[in-house]
Amino acid sequence: MALPALAVSPASGQLTGQGLDGYYRDGRRILSRCELRAAGGEPVVVQGRLVAADRARFVGTVRRAGERGPDPEIRMERLRSADGSERITFSSSSVRPVRLPVEIWLGTDLAELGAVAVGLPGPELRAVVHGCGLRWPGPGAQAVVSASPAPAEALASAGLLRWELDLPPGGRRTIELRAGLELTADGSPAGHRRPGSGSRPGEPRIPAPRPALPRPRADRPPRPWPAARLDCDDHRADALLASSLDDLYGLLTRDAGTPTDVYVAGGFPWRCGLAPAEALWTARMLLPLGTRLAAGTLRALARTQQAAPGADFGRIPGALRDAGPHAPPSCTGVEATLLFPTVLAEAHRWGLPEQETERLLPAAQRCLRWLRDTTEPPGAGHHGGYVPDPAPDGPYRCETQAHAHRAALLGADLLDAFGAPGAAALREWAADLRARFRADFWLEDGAGGRPAALRTRDGRPLPHLGSTAAHLLDTGLLGGGDLAPGLLDAARTGRLARLLGGPALDSGWGLRGLGAKESGYNPFGHRSGAVRVHETAVAVAGLAAAGHEKEAGALARGVLDAAETFGHRLPEMYAGEQRTTGSAPVPHPAACRPAAPAAAGAVQILLAFTGLRPDVPGGTVAVRPPGSAPLGAMQFTGLSVAEQPFAVRITRLGMGMVEAAADGLQLSS
Repeated sequence: MALPALAVSPASGQLTGQGLDGYYRDGRRILSRCELRAAGGEPVVVQGRLVAADRARFVGTVRRAGERGPDPEIRMERLRSADGSERITFSSSSVRPVRLPVEIWLGTDLAELGAVAVGLPGPELRAVVHGCGLRWPGPGAQAVVSASPAPAEALASAGLLRWELDLPPGGRRTIELRAGLELTADGSPAGHRRPGSGSRPGEPRIPAPRPALPRPRADRPPRPWPAARLDCDDHRADALLASSLDDLYGLLTRDAGTPTDVYVAGGFPWRCGLAPAEALWTARMLLPLGTRLAAGTLRALARTQQAAPGADFGRIPGALRDAGPHAPPSCTGVEATLLFPTVLAEAHRWGLPEQETERLLPAAQRCLRWLRDTTEPPGAGHHGGYVPDPAPDGPYRCETQAHAHRAALLGADLLDAFGAPGAAALREWAADLRARFRADFWLEDGAGGRPAALRTRDGRPLPHLGSTAAHLLDTGLLGGGDLAPGLLDAARTGRLARLLGGPALDSGWGLRGLGAKESGYNPFGHRSGAVRVHETAVAVAGLAAAGHEKEAGALARGVLDAAETFGHRLPEMYAGEQRTTGSAPVPHPAACRPAAPAAAGAVQILLAFTGLRPDVPGGTVAVRPPGSAPLGAMQFTGLSVAEQPFAVRITRLGMGMVEAAADGLQLSS
């Protein structure tokens, strides 16, 4: 994947036109079929693997009629890139010259990614010969494949290119293919939609929000983060960090209108465009690698913010998403609106330059105004004082109140830093929310109580326990390396930690979306039992920061174990079945993979055990790792604080040592 281009194939490397197979560009499948035959049959593929987020390598052998013995003499290698290029090399070990007939069967339907993903591809188009390859005209666009060297024969009716390759003893020959999309007529494919703008099966569909989200540019942006590396006692962590950053670069997208602004798309195949909440979470979790991604993401989303007077003023648009069997869909726009001031405030602490922060401050102020305006006071017929999700008539969700409380406190901190009014009122609002939340949302029971998942507008609590409760542990970073106060007191935080670390929620591979003992539990449920890497990462970071190292370490090791079975490319979610001896996590059929929240969540899990808390405006950085060092000794290099290289080492005794930092940055206790 190298958005807006990507390629999908099985481990054989053959594109058969079945399922999601194909090359895609700007949300269109430009090649659905690319089947290779040599010496009259298919190569025997012995290995197919990703060598980077945007490249795959397939190795096979070719058996010719009349060959004797078990050892093949012809080796095949296919190097495929997401941009639509492919190099097919045949190498001979024969002591005699070999004439090798090669055929490549091609086809396409120019179908939209969203349609293909839900099993609704179009009919295969008819090809015409075009230069050294083939062309498939379609409505508003045409797909073109060129080949080098030119084929000896091209049959448009069959979509066939044919060569006769002469391989000398010990020699090799290479065929290069390049697939592309050319716009015709009005300059854009008919019915074109942004890639990934469709909903996942089972999720609600809503009209595209206005104003429109930015469309990606075709050229690849540079990486907005440094080449971070980890040297850990558990070497699986090193591989997970490297693979996750590679996947995130594959999802990195340049804004069409403002090419200097980049953001990370949500994931393949359902979120190949800008997913506001997921983009903000990704930028926030990657702040230890620098603030450039956060700045670009914030600027891109600020341009989508509702500016017309009314109830939605200041709100960032976002789609509805499934919330499980016990609640109506939630709104990603509400989450994004509350995340915006949080990400800006924390980016400022990590070193986002004052001038850039100040330019984004008005957008954050509009988000905070929406927060205050949408919070109804308690009154007749409803149990107000909380943020409804979705606004204005949705229920009051536990995690939404955590987002709102964090936004208010960090937003107040940001307003104070720039001498803007309104900080005192936000802190007063947050203190009132804390007091009411502890009374209204905590459900006492014989085991010590639990937080309610949500309260209806008439005040009825929903007691089901799920992974969204982990957001209560994420309080946000203030000045001096201090964390903001949370909605729960210390005793209730301890009780929540035990619940998150208990067998009902900890599957052994990560945190279940819904407890295994709750009604409606489904290990494959999007929000009712599947393990979501992002929320597991939120839990690990929150537990580690709150001093609950045992639970944090157990969840982190479970995700590391799962990542190993997935080749260190974590899917967005996987089944929450209980781990047993010899078992492996089961993939979810509708999960994005790669997925930005999962890849960034893996980075957050690993960095959580450094206890890194910078305050660049205050000139300090704190390193407060867990004393138990759950993953053993760790050494991070290539991090970024104050836009300068930063390196930190954590010993097996849980001691943190800064090994490289910006000049003038003081280590605080």
